[in-house]
Amino acid sequence: MTDVFAPAALGPLTLRNRVIKAATFEGRTPDALVTDDLVEFHREIAAGGVGMTTVAYCAVAPGGRTDRHQIYLRPEAVPGLRRLTDAVHAEGAAASAQIGHAGPVANSASNRLPALAPSRMFSPLGMSPMKVPDPAEIHELVIAHADAALLAIESGFDAVEIHFGHNYLVSSFLSPLLNRRKDRYGGTLENRARLARDIARRVREAVGDRIAVTAKLNMEDGVRGGLTLPDSLQVAAWLEADGALDALELTAGSSLLNPMLLFHGAAPRREFAKTLPGPTRWGFRLIGKAFLREYPYEKAYLLERARQFRRELAMPLVLLGGITDRESMDLAMAEGFDFVAMGRALLREPDLLHRIRSDARTESACVHCNECMPTIYSRTRCVLRLDQLESTTLDTPTTGG
Repeated sequence: MTDVFAPAALGPLTLRNRVIKAATFEGRTPDALVTDDLVEFHREIAAGGVGMTTVAYCAVAPGGRTDRHQIYLRPEAVPGLRRLTDAVHAEGAAASAQIGHAGPVANSASNRLPALAPSRMFSPLGMSPMKVPDPAEIHELVIAHADAALLAIESGFDAVEIHFGHNYLVSSFLSPLLNRRKDRYGGTLENRARLARDIARRVREAVGDRIAVTAKLNMEDGVRGGLTLPDSLQVAAWLEADGALDALELTAGSSLLNPMLLFHGAAPRREFAKTLPGPTRWGFRLIGKAFLREYPYEKAYLLERARQFRRELAMPLVLLGGITDRESMDLAMAEGFDFVAMGRALLREPDLLHRIRSDARTESACVHCNECMPTIYSRTRCVLRLDQLESTTLDTPTTGG
């Protein structure tokens, strides 16, 4: 069986092991630029032993952020990002930038720019109609992803992860529920997958083999009428055939409609409501149970869905969800996955990997309470870590990453 702690190739990269820190929005960029706090967040994760850490979220356009405090890739962001990647490299890890456009998950009120959706929709975040891009504007978005990837290279990143999940822009185009277009970007699955394929190919053309290119793909939205697993399998097969990606990270759920499908465990409705302004808080109390559904936590909880992708695809795959100990890592390796991704467990204990490597019986201290979720725009942290209690509220949160 493959050793999760052995060096591994990811496209042109060689990672020191097969563990990736998953993209979880850090909430540490109040001016949409890198801060010392963000650098330290990723340096600590790198020092803890991961093969690669993922910076989230690096939008490809200012209107593509879930709020105005997120980084968008532009020349002014490069020096800070270079400082971050240098700090990660000094600890022996690689750095990836998650790039994408939030689409209908963008907060137009915060960004002061319209949110985008494949079809006519009303934004509950911006409290305004969303803009439907025409084919020329869609082409500009494809170019924006390639330009962002080039800026990632300039910033010292070793990889980019293109966001094709959680009903962000590309994911919303894949969804028959959200995409009701009648042009070449809507209707059939092949048309709905066009944007994802165009972006992946354009990014690869731009970067060549200078960095690794991966994508985070929804296996299913978990919403009636949304992207289904069989359709996602077909999209993944097309992406594999196109040859633009070095790996797929498999995810699930909708930041708009069903975020807990990604997280599993407790649904922190009360804690989430406390972060919202008055009128929104009352509305959330009415719909909170339907929005934040309960999914029981178990180790490797996305494995059953992901197995079907492993059976159908030859390309490298990253297993996400409930990877917290040596047992779940070894299970992923035994099932044929090439990498595993960890999120909440590393928020709780950034040095968890070192301890697991020293003692395979080590158990994560993460209790899957998910109270880290409401902190994502007030400085993302595990609320059980006493050294991370300070908080600066930035904006109204949504569920991203």
